[in-house]
Amino acid sequence: MDLSKLVAVVTGGASGLGAGTVRNLVNSGAKVAIFDLQEELGTELAGELGEAAIFCKTDVTDEASVTAALDQAVERFGYVNTLVNCAGIGVAEKTMGKKGPHSLKSFSKVLEVNLIGTFNMIRLTAERMSENTPNENEERGVIVNTASVAAYDGQIGQAAYSASKGGIVGMTLPIARDLSSVGVRVVTIAPGLFDTPAFQGLPEKAVDALGKMTPFPSRLGKASEFGCLVNSIIINPMLNGETIRLDGAIRMQPR
Repeated sequence: MDLSKLVAVVTGGASGLGAGTVRNLVNSGAKVAIFDLQEELGTELAGELGEAAIFCKTDVTDEASVTAALDQAVERFGYVNTLVNCAGIGVAEKTMGKKGPHSLKSFSKVLEVNLIGTFNMIRLTAERMSENTPNENEERGVIVNTASVAAYDGQIGQAAYSASKGGIVGMTLPIARDLSSVGVRVVTIAPGLFDTPAFQGLPEKAVDALGKMTPFPSRLGKASEFGCLVNSIIINPMLNGETIRLDGAIRMQPR
C-alpha cells in the first residue's frame, strides 16, 4: 500500500509506541487520526504535525465512542485504509499473592482494554475499509495490532497482561482469514522491551539494566523502530496473518 495515500487510525497514538508510529507515518507522507483518551497529549501531537494529523478522543472499548471518532476521521480525510492498534494497559499482580488472590476486576479490565478494545477497533474499522476502492493489489486496508513478547514469555505477575496479548496473537490469523474476502490484511507485532511511558519514573540504572537484558542491541527499543516495522508491514502486500517478534532476541525470564 502506498504510504502517500494512507489514512491511518492509530489507537494509543498520543504517547509511547503509538506516538512513534504516528510520527513515522506522517513523516512518510500519510495522514493520521490519533485515537486516545489522553486529550492534552493527543491535541499537542496533532498540533505539532499540522494538517496531516487530527486528534479524536476515543475509548476503544466503547462502540459509540469509536464510531464517532471514525466518523470524525472520515469527515476530515475522506476514508480510512489503515488501523494500528497500540492502546493498552497492564497490571503487575500475582494469581495468588501476600494480599490474597488476583483481583478479578483488574484482570477483566486489562482484557477489556487490550483484547476486547483491539477487537472492537478491528471490527468497526474493517467495516469502513470494506467500502474503500481497492488498489492495484486488490487491497482495501491494512490492520496492525500490538501484542507483546509476554504473549509467549509472560513473567511472574503478568497473568492478565499475557492473557490479553496472547489473545491478540491468537486472533490474528482467523481475523486475517475473515477479512481476506474484502482485501484487508491483518498483522501483529510482538515487541520486547521498549522505551515507553511504562518505564518513566524508574531510576536510570534500572532502565539500563532492563535494556541489557536484550541480547542485541543491548538497550530498550525505540518507538521509531516500532513505527518503522509498521511502515514495512503496510507496504509489503504479502505480510498477512502473522505475528512478528520485534525484540532483539530477548526471551523473558520468570522475573
